[in-house]
Amino acid sequence: MKTTRMLKLKNISPQFKVRLDNLMREFCAAKRYSYNRLINGLDQNETNKLLQRVFRLNKRYSEDATLQAKTIIDSQKELLALYLEETKAKLIKTRRKIETYKTGKKTPQKVDLKTCLEGLGFRVKKLKQKQTELQNHIDNHTIPPAIFGGKKNFRARTKGHITNQEWKDLRTNQLYSRGDKTKKGNLNTRITEQNDRFYLEIADSLNIKPNNRSPRIKAELEIPDKYFDEILDATYPDSKGNYHPYSIEIKRKDGEYYVYLTYEEEVPGSCLKPKQPINAHLIAGIDVNIDRTAVTIMTKQGNFIKSRVFYCHEMEYVSSNKRENLAGEHSKEIIDYLLHENVGAIVTEKLNFRNDHDTNKRYNRLTHNFTRKKLLQGITRRSLRNGFEVKQINPAYSSIIGRFKYSKKYGLSVHQAAALVIGRRGLGYSEKLPVELIQKLQELKPYLQNLIGSKEESNKIKYLKDIIQKIDNFKHYHLWTLWNMANKFLEFNLSDHKLKRQEVKPLSY
Repeated sequence: MKTTRMLKLKNISPQFKVRLDNLMREFCAAKRYSYNRLINGLDQNETNKLLQRVFRLNKRYSEDATLQAKTIIDSQKELLALYLEETKAKLIKTRRKIETYKTGKKTPQKVDLKTCLEGLGFRVKKLKQKQTELQNHIDNHTIPPAIFGGKKNFRARTKGHITNQEWKDLRTNQLYSRGDKTKKGNLNTRITEQNDRFYLEIADSLNIKPNNRSPRIKAELEIPDKYFDEILDATYPDSKGNYHPYSIEIKRKDGEYYVYLTYEEEVPGSCLKPKQPINAHLIAGIDVNIDRTAVTIMTKQGNFIKSRVFYCHEMEYVSSNKRENLAGEHSKEIIDYLLHENVGAIVTEKLNFRNDHDTNKRYNRLTHNFTRKKLLQGITRRSLRNGFEVKQINPAYSSIIGRFKYSKKYGLSVHQAAALVIGRRGLGYSEKLPVELIQKLQELKPYLQNLIGSKEESNKIKYLKDIIQKIDNFKHYHLWTLWNMANKFLEFNLSDHKLKRQEVKPLSY
């Protein structure tokens, strides 16, 4: 398991600061240079050789700069399909919202209807333009141009909100060195320890000595006490004298220098593949939400034992830096509870990180997967460190299934019931529609047929016909399709036929 710790340089001398800034400037320039060469089709090895002739970097720094440039290009190519999918989803949602406002189902809250429709129309135009651009990049095997220093900062510079020097500082604020176990863990940037104090030694290739060796500049590292032993084990040789590779990235922000140490951590736990069986006797299904996490414990046979909800309302409004700490505390509380209950495995949801949010800012903030990702990562990492088996599954329709099948049966909230479904799915159980629920759907079918006969042909009527067809041939459809149909059918507004909401409440089995 890869682990990254953020450290900080302290007691920096003015001479060290000048030499490190110069090295960062040279490295970032080499990264931009290699990016442009790779985009133009130059081979990676040829780019490395070219960098060593153009810039005053040693071979290792040149290779690291080219490696980072190639990583940017590869990630952009991989993300193009995801960006296109996100754009299409946003376009569908925006058009659906326009239709909702035009038909009068909803009214704008802050502006008049005309202004709202004009704004949404402009959004549709921008999304269509973006969709075309992304599709062209995919067809032509190209990528959008990268802005080193950040697009947001570039726009701020064009508007004069930041100075030219501030813009240059943002483009020259990084130094990276990859790990190598044959070079005492890392060749160019190495962490050493002396008298219970850590230091960072950096090879300054801009001031090469006559013997062709790069002199080293040195500064003290500020390390939290809780990470002291962990970092000592990662950067020092083991009992056999073998070193572990660790990568170091130095970033400058607001005049401070932060060191990101990344290394491979050995953990007693294991991540299971989707079809790999769980060996533990007690399993916990975990349903993560932005303000609470539901944990449901069950046996290996999928039988419910107990459930608990862990609240974390602060995650809805605190800053991103505070979220990191809250996610860690929240995950610790959950794992301590599972250890106390002798749970041996956890099943979590595999998040879909597609950015297809709505145009409502508050809704976007509450539903953004970044926060849930932090919570899930914290739970997963702490579980692996404590020897748990961890399995990730597709959480599709888990809330719907839990609500209609287990919520009333065990007296659980929707989130707790969803956690039960997630755990059972990790064990390999499929959730069939109960006979009572199918009978209830068939009993309500006449109301839909009457509704179809009394209305003109529309999308709503087509949808009702589709539901009736699925009810008659439910054995030929996938279980998730049936659960989706059952949810929408039982929640459908049947007020035209005086069918009260109480008649279609979730059943208890």
